[in-house]
Amino acid sequence: MPEDFVVTPWEVRGKVDYDRLVEQFGTQRIDAALLDRIRRHTGELHPLLKRGLYFSHRDLNWVLDEYEKGHPFTLYTGRGPSSAMHLGHMIPFFFTAWLQKHFRAKAWIEITDDEKFLFRDFDTLEDATRVGRDNILDVIAAGFDPKLTRIFLDTEYIHHLYPMAMNVAKRITFSTARAVFGFDASNNLGQIFYTALQSVPCFLESVEQGHNVPCLIPCGIDQDPHFRVTRDIAESLGFYKPALIHNKMMPGLKGLDSKMSSSAPDTAIFVTDTEQQARTKIRDAFTGGRATVEEQRRLGANPYICSVFAYYTYLFAPQDEHLAEVERTCKSGERLCGDCKAELADHVVAFLGNHQERRERAKDRVEEFVVRD
Repeated sequence: MPEDFVVTPWEVRGKVDYDRLVEQFGTQRIDAALLDRIRRHTGELHPLLKRGLYFSHRDLNWVLDEYEKGHPFTLYTGRGPSSAMHLGHMIPFFFTAWLQKHFRAKAWIEITDDEKFLFRDFDTLEDATRVGRDNILDVIAAGFDPKLTRIFLDTEYIHHLYPMAMNVAKRITFSTARAVFGFDASNNLGQIFYTALQSVPCFLESVEQGHNVPCLIPCGIDQDPHFRVTRDIAESLGFYKPALIHNKMMPGLKGLDSKMSSSAPDTAIFVTDTEQQARTKIRDAFTGGRATVEEQRRLGANPYICSVFAYYTYLFAPQDEHLAEVERTCKSGERLCGDCKAELADHVVAFLGNHQERRERAKDRVEEFVVRD
């Protein structure tokens, strides 16, 4: 990866050139024809699709081919435990829940407490598992159907995962893992093995049904390397290659080349933030504004470098007309950055209030969703 930006399953740094990623990863762009095809089945397009924020795929046309033949597909996504989940973490869950609703697809959701321990995000495995259980509440709050959703922590579902992971691992050489992930002598054995476990949920529905079921994985493009490896070995195991649909990573509050990080609280809005915390972070966010009010009234601002406008684009202007009005008034100078921040803060606070209420209710529903050994 060029030095000006880095994208791996464990690190995203710099301003990502998504056109270059599509070329380097060998994925396909989601084009107008594919969007029209999705719309024919769903009756609408999710804003993340319309705005090109889900922008890339592998074999999505094939999944729709199978669906149109009467062969349902399953969904698979997941999350590594995070001490505080931020809005960027929630993007794949909101979108997967939307796909589940429109295609009536079963969703398998993996909580990778083992991965986060192996890659040193937590000092103890027990801490990773505890935080993973807490994150499940946010996943449930995203709106999944309990009759069509299976959520599991790797360490609690390992009896079902490990035999298949052995078959995956036997087909992946260290030279492949080193070439794809850049592993070297400093990596521990668990890190090298981990992709074998992350591959398994692609096949769980096929095993449960006793026949091949197509699998679609909504995920950030940073996770694609895991599934390139999975796709290489899937057919040798007797399964379909998993298909993927990739989203762009939601930028941080410090600029479009900044990253949301749980270890840097001012970079992101976390789903557990208070109203005051959220308002303060948005007040201090990076914008595309001018040096003075007079200059901005005269020349307008630049929404395309603005973290606040990015938040509107991803989550907080679901109606295209509203987003277009924010963009127009920003560029014309009618809207000042303070106005934009105040409006966004109101949207974010309302969202957090609703999410936190759903999260609280989820505490009584965990057993409807979670599967264990």
